Amino acid sequence: MNLALPRRIALRSPSLGTELRARTFDAGELASKVVIVTLFSFMAMRLARDAAATGHVTGILLLVSEALVVGLTIIRRPAGLVDRTMHARLLTMIAAFGPPLVRPDSLAGLGPEAMTIAISAMGNIIVVLGKLSLGRSFGFVPANRGVVSTGVYRFVRHPIYMGYVITHMGFVLANPSAWNLVVLASADLALMLRARCEERTLSTDALYRDYMQRVRWRVLPGVF
Repeated sequence: MNLALPRRIALRSPSLGTELRARTFDAGELASKVVIVTLFSFMAMRLARDAAATGHVTGILLLVSEALVVGLTIIRRPAGLVDRTMHARLLTMIAAFGPPLVRPDSLAGLGPEAMTIAISAMGNIIVVLGKLSLGRSFGFVPANRGVVSTGVYRFVRHPIYMGYVITHMGFVLANPSAWNLVVLASADLALMLRARCEERTLSTDALYRDYMQRVRWRVLPGVF
């Protein structure tokens, strides 16, 4: 395995920079938190209104998931290693901001409503459990904020991504338009590529290399 780092992956350590550099990193971390917390707080408020109006379990689970993003972003620990390449940032943007572009469809679903709701709910539960397992290691840009191998991370290396794929499958089955299929397929492809970016960064850590030996599959057991 080639563990050489791309030139723009940055090691964040006080010994590597002056006080000015440390301040720059702190300012960047703070700005990132403000943007994420603001964006997802608005999303959580919208989901809260929808959940209150419909009472659907999927809406409640989505609300919990996005509220966790806000809370975990505030308390997350600083990253020791960050992938700052444009490639990683682009994949993160597509994966995170593509799904909100989907549209409910008037076409008949490809399965019973109870089935599509159950699939979406199962995916959302996995996402919530994954975020809870990550705790303070949660982040958006590929980075090493501490190796997590407990909770749902005992089964696959990227359980949150697995949950998203399952949730997207349920949504497409319920709303089978070409637009929704293209948007979510693009987001899921970005997730798979992003998983590889994360592992390129994390595999510089011996603890993660050992974890990769114990947990074989990245996202979908038997497939990827």
